[in-house]
Amino acid sequence: MVPPSLGTHFVTRNGDGAKVGPGVGTQPGIVTCPDVSWCHCATVSPSGPLCPGDTPRPWGQSPCHASTGGRVLPCAMLPWLVVALSLCARLGTALPPRRMDTVVQMVEALEAAKDLSLPELARALGSCSTPGCLAVLGDPPAAPLDLPALSPEQRALLTHLLRPDPAAPERGAVLAPDGSTVALAPLLAGVEVGLRRAGGWSGPTPEPPAALDALYAVTLTEVLGMAFLLARARNHSGATLGPDGCWDDVENPQNFTLLGPPSPVPEAVANGALDGVLLGARLAEAPIPLAPLLRSYYGTDNGTASGRPPSSYRRRDFGALMGLKKLEEEVVAMLRLLQVLPPTRGLLEDVGEEEEVAIARQAARDFMETFVECPAIVPRCMWGARPYRGTPKPLSLPLGSVYIHHTFVPSAPCRTFAACTRAMRSMQRFHQDTRGWDDIGYSFVVGSDGYLYQGRGWHWVGAHTRGHNTKGYGVGYVGNFSATLPDPDAIALVRDGLLPCAVRAGWLRHDYTLRGHRQVVNTSCPGDSLFQEIRTWRGFEVGTGFCGICQGWGFGWSEPTEAGAGSVPGLPVGSALLRSEDRPPRALLWVGAGPDGCCQGRILVGTDGGLMGDPSPDGRRTTDTSRTPVQTDRRTAARTDADAARAEPPLETPRAPSWGRPPSPPSPRRRPRTALCRDAAAPPSLPPVHSET
Repeated sequence: MVPPSLGTHFVTRNGDGAKVGPGVGTQPGIVTCPDVSWCHCATVSPSGPLCPGDTPRPWGQSPCHASTGGRVLPCAMLPWLVVALSLCARLGTALPPRRMDTVVQMVEALEAAKDLSLPELARALGSCSTPGCLAVLGDPPAAPLDLPALSPEQRALLTHLLRPDPAAPERGAVLAPDGSTVALAPLLAGVEVGLRRAGGWSGPTPEPPAALDALYAVTLTEVLGMAFLLARARNHSGATLGPDGCWDDVENPQNFTLLGPPSPVPEAVANGALDGVLLGARLAEAPIPLAPLLRSYYGTDNGTASGRPPSSYRRRDFGALMGLKKLEEEVVAMLRLLQVLPPTRGLLEDVGEEEEVAIARQAARDFMETFVECPAIVPRCMWGARPYRGTPKPLSLPLGSVYIHHTFVPSAPCRTFAACTRAMRSMQRFHQDTRGWDDIGYSFVVGSDGYLYQGRGWHWVGAHTRGHNTKGYGVGYVGNFSATLPDPDAIALVRDGLLPCAVRAGWLRHDYTLRGHRQVVNTSCPGDSLFQEIRTWRGFEVGTGFCGICQGWGFGWSEPTEAGAGSVPGLPVGSALLRSEDRPPRALLWVGAGPDGCCQGRILVGTDGGLMGDPSPDGRRTTDTSRTPVQTDRRTAARTDADAARAEPPLETPRAPSWGRPPSPPSPRRRPRTALCRDAAAPPSLPPVHSET
């Protein structure tokens, strides 16, 4: 990142013509240029001329500069500018889609023609123009006047993507098939380091003042260190990391818009840095042509492939390669290099060694928490969400609960960006058009493609758990998990990622409780298998609602009743109507939670008011043998998905309660369960039931 205090002049679009000088535009020291001319950043003295006749060095480069109609650019880049402008004049803004597939096609063309490689071409176009990158990789090669292997449209797109624009680094980004946005500059810089190392390159010369890893230097640590240095210079005001953004059209992406205040390290730059490190390390070990490497890493056809691409594992894989302490050390080494480079020396002249370490520690910790430990959340605009209907109700944060769901329909997990976005749109249509709700009910949805999808998000009341929507977040797994579990990575995405990160960010209380949907609503959600899994998670509350006592007595699930409900007159509010799929006795229970979260000292009665049992202090009960409850048969846990689909009605269609059926006669041959709150078979499968209230 080039600090404006160093006399950097940024070039931006402006229909009023070029204006040069401090204080012009949106920041001090901005150069603005008309129409779609390509933008150049040059370090000059604040009062000195920019062009013509001036030869400032943009971060150490030495090409001459010229001025054409108010546009500032290296002379070697004039042919590329002419191509880009003439093409835009002929086609408007009809450039190839800004997708990784398009980049791979250009790499294939360059490799087939044995022209300049794309990483070298990127540096020739100025993608590596910062002091640290130049110190590590050296002066860039000369830009070719023409590349016959590329079409005019492809050359114009490269000019658009690879031009240096420190004011908006996300502009040099493309959409990957997994739905993530990737900045090309750090990606290609990491690839070049990997290719050099495979050829025997030993590192930068002269050696930097502190030992640093060239791979991390050109991809991540310089931009990260500069971001936090600049935050220090402005008294830590403004963003240092993030945000994510949205494309205008995922099928033909052309324009990318940030979703929040800009920073030197938006998510697109972070993704490019992670990918540059991972692919650079792979190339250093076993060099292969770049085109097949990119295809295998990102997948093909913009997310229509059936499998999950390796790029969706970037956070996990980077975390395994680079620990927090290692990243901190690399940022310190980069800061010490920047301290001796003329363009950045002024920023660090009053920074001592202890403060360098403190800056590096904060930078490394914040980056790892934001882009490695916490999961990526696909924003609503990227899955094609409809607008919210009405006015959303804000949540009172932090919340104290999380409710886990499965969608049931779609019944199959989604493992690609395309499949998951289809599922999100389908669920939103159902919730809005059929249910009549304001929006999709869930707070977040978990795909099996490595990503979470934003539903109502952190701030707004959802429609996921009737009676509890204002108290907690609803997290739904795409799929039917009655008989099978989600993929291990999908489980970890919530258990080890979303929940601790929500606590750290202040969205969720540190002493939150976690429940399955079935524990508070009459439903089988989140499915037998997933429910058994979440029982092992931190925060799971065994004794929620009616303490699970209905299952301890062999009934399937419980429902709260109002005073006088059922066939026992005057039953207190807070009692439960115990239900089973296989029998109708509907024993009623007056429940109360003891200090251990289990039910203690309450009376179990039958539908005719007869005593069935009185819990004793040791958790066992005395039994009136004339009122022995009938046990329910356990359902087979290993049902197939097809069986579950046949047995259950469509998504979120509640099964009508069979009120008023006469109770079945008790069976004296069956003995009652002796443990009041022991584990029992999960309740029978019912579809999820959500509510806007």
